[in-house]
Amino acid sequence: MGLQLTVARGISALSTWGLKNVFRRPAANFPGKIALYVDPHLIADLSGKLGEGSIVVVGTNGKTTVTNLIADALEAAGMSVICNRTGANLDSGVATALLHGKRSDWGVFESDELWLAKVLPQLQANYLVLLNLFRDQLDRVGEIDRIQDSIVQTLGKSPNTVLVYNADDPLCEAIALQAAALPGREATELISFGLVEDMGLPQNTVADAQMCQQCSSMLEYGYRQYGQLGAYRCPACGFERPALDYAADDIELDADRLSFRLRGPLLSGPGFASESARASASRQSESALGTRSDSSSQQPSEAACARERIVHAPLSGAYMVYNLAAVAVAAGLAGCSDEALQRAIDAFDPQNGRLERLEAGGRPILLNLAKNPTGFNQNLRIIAQDEGPRVVAFFVNDKEGDGRDVSWIWDIDFEELADADDLVVFAGGIRKNDLQVRLKYAGIESELIDGPADMLDRTKGLSREYSYYLIANYTALPVVRGELMRMIEQDGGTEERKA
Repeated sequence: MGLQLTVARGISALSTWGLKNVFRRPAANFPGKIALYVDPHLIADLSGKLGEGSIVVVGTNGKTTVTNLIADALEAAGMSVICNRTGANLDSGVATALLHGKRSDWGVFESDELWLAKVLPQLQANYLVLLNLFRDQLDRVGEIDRIQDSIVQTLGKSPNTVLVYNADDPLCEAIALQAAALPGREATELISFGLVEDMGLPQNTVADAQMCQQCSSMLEYGYRQYGQLGAYRCPACGFERPALDYAADDIELDADRLSFRLRGPLLSGPGFASESARASASRQSESALGTRSDSSSQQPSEAACARERIVHAPLSGAYMVYNLAAVAVAAGLAGCSDEALQRAIDAFDPQNGRLERLEAGGRPILLNLAKNPTGFNQNLRIIAQDEGPRVVAFFVNDKEGDGRDVSWIWDIDFEELADADDLVVFAGGIRKNDLQVRLKYAGIESELIDGPADMLDRTKGLSREYSYYLIANYTALPVVRGELMRMIEQDGGTEERKA
């Protein structure tokens, strides 16, 4: 053990003790942050704790949920896991998780897209799971092509990492094409997943990729699920969704449950190769040209027909179909059985405000995160599916973690709720006035509130038939959840954390 690592561990242990016992604060980031100052290679030095290796999850939406579910599935299969479960997704969060964790079979880590450059080269992870890319925090992150370039360059520094990606997203497919052409990665697998059936959802007005990134022509869709996700093709250059290694179909999506069938190659754990490797080798030879040879993208590859598993969950939302497909693929690659995966999904207990069901003030509440137009629009779909009377509160902050520019709220399709019956709407958060103006232009009257307690107080005269939906962006979410939890504790209420 080197001197730097020894000192870094000592400082981390001291800071962790102080944060937990003196300041009564979580120690999810700071111990790793100061330890990295002492040992900049700390993540690489501690990666030896992981007997089988690691899985890193990136993407604009769904990282925390997918990361936690993969970790849950591996633990349900009897494996030990180190995971940054709280969503501390900078290099400091990953370092803290490794410092606090004992020797384990796997590391499963969420990473911010731009901070992946500081995490993946040190971890040299077995798998990088790429979920989706949407415009988010433009004043911090910039446009999507900046993120794409960063991810591609980072994969070049981790040549043996297998890219597991959502091929329904043309922005992710563009990354896969570029990554496959990198020197030193020609023999490294690409594993794609997606949905081969139209969920028949109404489309939003804004999509983040309407033009082909290869030739700037307009993309055409056989069907679109939401945002830019779907069965796309460029009529000019032939760029299209590839034949999928893992394909989901037989999708059922209701207000409070979902299920689908996932077809894919036989799963053989960390040494996975065989059929999928041959399928992806063919794709990689084409990827250097940036083209696809035929229209087979509507169906899974031949390898994808070797096995199927049925996934069902007491969850809702089209985005959760993609999230659970990613979980099923990644967990399977790590050697998780169908039974262990389903046990993890059935027991999913987020405890972080993501699709969390609570009961406060005698009211059933669904609390969820939405930090960009696509996330908000998917939450609006969940609300719209409920045919009963509803109370909805939106909370938007503009702190550094959210992005100071909130002009993106004008890209949210609030108009979808304009004609809803028995709907009571509130606007909260630091930018509640801006939010109220946006709702007014959508034809929705709303009241300003200071928080969940204020909302519940104003609606105490409503019948018990009303369901409550609280949708908050990044820094607003823990504040809203914290107030709800205090109310539950004070009132002796119940908490149903599972969505």
